Amino acid sequence: MSRPPPSSSSRAGHLPENLIMTPAIPDSADSSSPPSPTFWRTALTRTHSSISDERTPLLPSAGRSRIRLQSAAEPPRLLRLSSHQSINGSLRGSRHHSRAGSWGARLVTALKSDRKHMDSMRESKSSIYPDDRVWYDQFTSTDWVHDSIADAHRVKALRSRKDFRGRVKATFDGAQGWILSAVVGIITASIAYVVDVSEAPVFDWKDGYCSSGFLISEKASLPPSHSRCTTPAKAWRAGILHTRLTRQSYFPSVFNLEFYEVLLSEFAAFNCCPDGDRCDAWESWSNFVQIPGVSEKYVEFGIFVCLVVTFSTLSCLLTLTTKTIVPSTYHISTLDENLAATSTQPKVPQDDGTASPVFAPEENLAPPMVYYSAAGSGVAEVRVILSGFVLHGFLGAKTLIIKTLALILSVASGLSLGKEGPFVHIATCVGNIACRLFSKYDNNDGKRREVLSAAAAAGVAVAFGAPIGGVLFCLEEVAYFFPAKTLFRTFFCCITAALTLKFLNPYGTSKVVMFEVRYLTDWEFFEIAAFITVGSLGGATGAIFIKASRSWAKSFRKIPVIKKWPIAEVMLVALITGLVSYWNPYTKIPVAKLLFNLASPCDINKPDDMGLCPADMDEIFPIGVTLAIAFFIKGILTIITFGIKVPAGIYVPSMVVGGLGGRLIGHLIQWTVLRFPTSPIFGNCAAHVTGQSCITPGVYALIAAGSTMCGVTRLSVTLVVILFELTGSLDYVLPFSLAILVSKWTADFMEPLSIYDLLTNLNSYPFLNNKHKPVFTSDLADILPRVRRERLIDISNSPLVSAGSLRRKLEILHQAGEVDGGLPIIRDEVLVGLIPAPDLEYALDNLEDEAETLCLMAKVTSFDDSDDEALSDPTDFSSYIDPAPLALDIQSPMDLVYECFVKLGLRYVCVTREGKYAGMTHKKTFVKYMRELEERDGHM
Repeated sequence: MSRPPPSSSSRAGHLPENLIMTPAIPDSADSSSPPSPTFWRTALTRTHSSISDERTPLLPSAGRSRIRLQSAAEPPRLLRLSSHQSINGSLRGSRHHSRAGSWGARLVTALKSDRKHMDSMRESKSSIYPDDRVWYDQFTSTDWVHDSIADAHRVKALRSRKDFRGRVKATFDGAQGWILSAVVGIITASIAYVVDVSEAPVFDWKDGYCSSGFLISEKASLPPSHSRCTTPAKAWRAGILHTRLTRQSYFPSVFNLEFYEVLLSEFAAFNCCPDGDRCDAWESWSNFVQIPGVSEKYVEFGIFVCLVVTFSTLSCLLTLTTKTIVPSTYHISTLDENLAATSTQPKVPQDDGTASPVFAPEENLAPPMVYYSAAGSGVAEVRVILSGFVLHGFLGAKTLIIKTLALILSVASGLSLGKEGPFVHIATCVGNIACRLFSKYDNNDGKRREVLSAAAAAGVAVAFGAPIGGVLFCLEEVAYFFPAKTLFRTFFCCITAALTLKFLNPYGTSKVVMFEVRYLTDWEFFEIAAFITVGSLGGATGAIFIKASRSWAKSFRKIPVIKKWPIAEVMLVALITGLVSYWNPYTKIPVAKLLFNLASPCDINKPDDMGLCPADMDEIFPIGVTLAIAFFIKGILTIITFGIKVPAGIYVPSMVVGGLGGRLIGHLIQWTVLRFPTSPIFGNCAAHVTGQSCITPGVYALIAAGSTMCGVTRLSVTLVVILFELTGSLDYVLPFSLAILVSKWTADFMEPLSIYDLLTNLNSYPFLNNKHKPVFTSDLADILPRVRRERLIDISNSPLVSAGSLRRKLEILHQAGEVDGGLPIIRDEVLVGLIPAPDLEYALDNLEDEAETLCLMAKVTSFDDSDDEALSDPTDFSSYIDPAPLALDIQSPMDLVYECFVKLGLRYVCVTREGKYAGMTHKKTFVKYMRELEERDGHM
């Protein structure tokens, strides 16, 4: 972590000329593979660049800049990740390194209530603002303790002013969170509106185009009576379209009521065929492309497959532009199977017989790890970020724009994916960028994550039109630290997003839900057994999906060609999707429309477009066969599609798979009731309506959809509320709840990991799950590494330590992947303090000559007379030292260690034995231990 300095003079700003060197590039170097960080370190030039780009800090302020060392021919996004790619010093500039006093001692002192008003203000000006931490290194953890203390200090300084201006500032400071929540909700709903209205016409291009306008979709996904509802936003859009179609040049006012009446008749032009059937205005591709000897059906089939592959490929190409390269030092220590290994370097024997690490040459380093921030749903990564982990570039403006555009293409391609999961990621990006409006959130990572939690909830609110479900989703799934005040602010953000979406009306129904179903008949008592069965099958389906996804990722995606060229996998999956989905009426249409038709009840007064409503018992069997085929096709396509390098959600596809199976079960129960109408079990259910029964297959489809999604994501209360908001029926809350309970029990029994846990483990993110505490049978001593002198600072003989030795100790931490670790300070084997690695790096960067400098690592009586003199002395490191780091006894139970890391947000814990220092355990080491427990218990 880094902080802005009190002055512009720093070691990074006065680099010696001999640091600027040019490497000798071997002729045999492979230009296609990214070079190792060690290779690029040799060609360093000093540049001054803005950090407004999302690839630098997680959330920088727009106006800041930092001094950065970079290569003249820098590989994509390699040297921007952190300072630790150099083993000879820091690559970070000093702009964000400032430190004015110890963050522990000085801030706690500033919080004392016996300070006078002027002293408090002076202390806040000299300590808080220089001490704001706005930079966290790649793959490090948030310092929750520091951020909490810093915010408390800021609030105290703000409230110490009792004049009118001070009260106004305090009021505005309290309103900033509400302003951000409203801004995030409005922007998120606007982006969701753009995606919803854009993907529909592009999706229909696979079947043809509208002669009245190329950007008009074929027909409404809902009955025509709904499509004629209008809003100011719809009316304005219809007015522009009407102007283009009639070659008129006027711009009507959205506030003119006569304008609405005129446009109401023209509003149907938004759907080329508003009555739901093919019309003269819709042109199939067979009318435009004619091949002699080939039937029109096969021409349309060929164009359909080509466009599926084309849209998918374009989406993948956009996604690949968000490529991020992680240096090998991070990959070795935090991203591979040896998570948080204490050392990644070979050891050589020393004179005393012990082993000491040496820096490995380039050929021994693992290749850089690559990830794409716009790929997938992003929900798993958002959950990891909200837990305090740092992923640079994942929530930036570039990711937001590219993921939005790529999402439109991926959904329009017809792949078995959804847009609901990516909405969560997109909304979090909006919250991330919006935090730059106020320094209160921009400069404090802990406060920023409160906004990110609310933004993630708004993403679910606009995805399903369920604001309450969005709040519960945030609370149940993604939020890690969720203060009570954040709950109401999150609810406000979701309501704002839902109201904005209702005003924009993307579905043309004046509703915020993507589809709405109403069940007019109540359920019968004998159906409870069927609901339990459906819930159990849904949970089993979700668990099987997770197991199949893991096997597919560890087998097919390990093929060298697929691993090197992810676009090849996308094209292959798109080709298979186009070939098999064209011939089945249920797999060809959009997933949201299919789910609506599966969940809808049969009505004799409405047309049956999808053929899901049998007129008599004999028609049930053909419908069941078609549903069964669609179930297997959609299930397999969802498995192979999940994880490809395009924006893809899993919510609605999993619900569709479950809905197909649930509708099939519903028709089987319907056939049973009609086959045995006099059975006392069914009572008067048979022949409830002419030719029908009281069984509603759509209810089973929706229950199975929710149960399958529960089996995949392990959401429970959230899903019940979302299903209730989709149906608006209190009568079916009990069946929904019962089925989802059984589904979760079944899925947990078959597969303990949710889909988010699977993604977290596959990517080896150091995420410590705070919702599932394992059963420990060991104590702290079992994971404690041995004490090594190069991992501590011994001041037993003298408080002065050479800067060169401190730099070497710091590099050992970097090589071990503990960029956010620390060095304990020992005197006579007793722990007397700890200096965090980022603070030590900053302090060393401020020195003019490390080779000849001795650094003061403890308070000396003669130096304590003047605090200003101590602050002005760059060799006095005592102000950076935490004098009382949290320490546990070596025999402490592992449950206590777990609670310290989860509840306190610690990054490391010191260990003592009978009052003497015995070692230190990093959070990543503990996460590695947790993973080993899961593997041993067969949970991975």
